[in-house]
Amino acid sequence: MAIPPPRMPDREGVLRAARKASGLLPSTPLLPLEVDGNTIWCKAECLQPVGAFKIRGAWHRLTDLSDAERDRGVVGVSSGNHAQGVAWAARRLGMAATIVMPADAPRVKLDATRALGAQVVLYDRAGGEDRDAVAQRLVTERGAVLVHAFADPWIIEGQGSVAIEIAEQLCEEPDVIVCPCGGGGLTAGLALACPNTDVIPVEPEGWDTVGRSLAAGKIVPVGPNPPATPCDSLQPPATHPINLSVLQDRVRHSATVTPAEVRAAQRLAFGQLRLVLEPGGAAALAAVMAGKVAPGRRTAVVLSGGNTDPAAFAAVLTKD
Repeated sequence: MAIPPPRMPDREGVLRAARKASGLLPSTPLLPLEVDGNTIWCKAECLQPVGAFKIRGAWHRLTDLSDAERDRGVVGVSSGNHAQGVAWAARRLGMAATIVMPADAPRVKLDATRALGAQVVLYDRAGGEDRDAVAQRLVTERGAVLVHAFADPWIIEGQGSVAIEIAEQLCEEPDVIVCPCGGGGLTAGLALACPNTDVIPVEPEGWDTVGRSLAAGKIVPVGPNPPATPCDSLQPPATHPINLSVLQDRVRHSATVTPAEVRAAQRLAFGQLRLVLEPGGAAALAAVMAGKVAPGRRTAVVLSGGNTDPAAFAAVLTKD
């Protein structure tokens, strides 16, 4: 028997995910912010119940599981935000969830994931341990369903619901959406949701697997010894084929940001919007502030997460 091709995400799936989200979660605010004389609209996903947009994809994925799949539980891989989204959704649905997380993940993310009832299995990111291999071993041992952080059609569709809300709040599709980018799940979902919008992913310098892959037309992993970045949520070693297939011919531009630019964005968001952003959650705003992305007439910027250690955030506010 021929193996059917893998399911691909589509806009109808994004719309279905948006309907699910609207029945569960209040819309996050779309806040105006002046940057160099231009008004941009900041989508405050840092105010989600788990502090990040990842709850959207997790809820879409887990609610589409069969009863038999729910009984076997799920395994996720995450530095922390996807972990909390999966754990939150699993607890609400009465399912078991195991999350493979880096041992050097921020303590606030590890603690929050455990507090939501998920089992956490640590791996050595600094030592080069393969997180996907660890997750696959658990999936095989337990018969669980893998819920990948970005290379999953349901996850991509769920994250795209952010753009559906933005368009509803603006009463029209934005010209530009700027978003933080790790593996490309959010970027792909936004591109499916708003096909006439210029979606611009922003990655940390040296961790731009999506930008490099789009330029090369094939998967280009992060190089050896990438530079240190505070953006722990934007550090996958490579994007995946499902993400690149969606992004090709849909995303034309990308940008990278430095640690100093990210810190400046965190300070601005706190000072002007009264929002706490983790470094990865501030990456898109950092690109606009640094002039690396030119705002359009209607520009939306996704502030994707706010899960940061208090001491680390206090240091950002008090040091340049």
